[in-house]
Amino acid sequence: MAQIHSVTDVWRKSARCEAHNCVEVAKRADEVAIRNSSVPDAQLAFAHPVWAAFVSGVRAGQFDLQ
Repeated sequence: MAQIHSVTDVWRKSARCEAHNCVEVAKRADEVAIRNSSVPDAQLAFAHPVWAAFVSGVRAGQFDLQ
């Protein structure tokens, strides 16, 4: 089961963040967690290979809006 919160998490905020609703990402030993900075207790966690596939897809433009 994914961790809900860890005091050792180091959260990185999106460089495009300009308000309080920012995407934050934390790398953990066995997963990558994401959250909205305005709701820090609500997190999603993904296994490293799943996160890597998502990031690869973003970089390749697979999720670009038409």
